[in-house]
Amino acid sequence: MDDQADREPAEPKGKRRAATVRETKALGHPLRLRILRLCRERELTNKQLADRLDRDPGTVLYHVRQLVDAGLLEQATVRTGDSGALEKPYRARGNTWWLDGPLADADADAAFAPIAAFQDELREAGPASVQLYERFALHLSPEEVVELDRRILEILDEYIDTDGQRLDRPAVNGIVILHRLAD
Repeated sequence: MDDQADREPAEPKGKRRAATVRETKALGHPLRLRILRLCRERELTNKQLADRLDRDPGTVLYHVRQLVDAGLLEQATVRTGDSGALEKPYRARGNTWWLDGPLADADADAAFAPIAAFQDELREAGPASVQLYERFALHLSPEEVVELDRRILEILDEYIDTDGQRLDRPAVNGIVILHRLAD
């Protein structure tokens, strides 16, 4: 199962595609999602990630390797650190946004990974970091849910696709969750 096609994106950036099995597995853990987000902002070494996430470097390395194996994270150019030692930083490949519902059929732990990662990041940033808050309940048919998702994604796609033009601005994080209410 070390097939190159299983790791490389099938479509160019800007076009949705189904996630591979490895991508789905890699995205099913909150720590891996946080590593991807951090490495999207800047290249980080395993030690820097471990320090930033307050985790054991061995644990972080395990998750980094899972992301690298799935093709979601890649090793950047080796550099010389402050102490003169060689460092091996990692960077996110930036292709996860264009995966179409990668955790849709995942088990409960994996399906809740994005929510757990978001909660961790929100707690870390603190309540004053919240810039927007919308909570709502709607009555929608399955077709209307699909249409709402399509419209939200259309707007977000525009912002994601052009984000490289706004790197001089503060980074903000968000999540949109639509779930059926319990009876």
